Amino acid sequence: MRSAILAGGTASRFDGSPKGLELVGGERILDRTIRSLTAATGEQPLMIANAPGAAEWHSALEVVGDAIRDCGSLGGLYTALTVGDGPVLVVAWDMPFIPPEVFESLISRFGDHDACVPESKVAPGGLEPLCAIYGEKCVEPVRKQLVDEDFRMSGFFNSVDLVRLPVAEVAKYGDPETIFFNVNTPADLETAQELWRAQHEAS
Repeated sequence: MRSAILAGGTASRFDGSPKGLELVGGERILDRTIRSLTAATGEQPLMIANAPGAAEWHSALEVVGDAIRDCGSLGGLYTALTVGDGPVLVVAWDMPFIPPEVFESLISRFGDHDACVPESKVAPGGLEPLCAIYGEKCVEPVRKQLVDEDFRMSGFFNSVDLVRLPVAEVAKYGDPETIFFNVNTPADLETAQELWRAQHEAS
């Protein structure tokens, strides 16, 4: 299955610095994400990014800009869906702790559904839409939302056949709150470092 890393945004809370290039445990968040996706899918992911220097972030990745700009993560999803055929596993590039087993579980559960989204205890609505699989039948509902300037990632969920990955399944591979922890601010980055240290002290 193909995959895509969503690396849009202005990183305003990092003074314009691309947050996926920050280090957690001595490794860039971007590289951690690439490693997990590649282990799960057997292929290098595509990166959806609009920054002028994005092509230089990782020499092995193909970089594509948003087909429709300034639409947030939903615009990135639309691009990921429309630049290739078939379903796509998408993940935000600010989530440093997703293990390949979670991606593998999503792939296994997706089946003939239109979308497979993991349950989350902390995400709005109880689902984590920025670590999920979306199929071709999501294209039109997403496009309609973009036209209507409704940029909610979950806004089209009721229009497609969506299956959940239960939080109990996610929990087999670690604390779901840690797995889906995202780095939005410098304070979050400090927390991520603490979480990484805790993981390695426990292992």
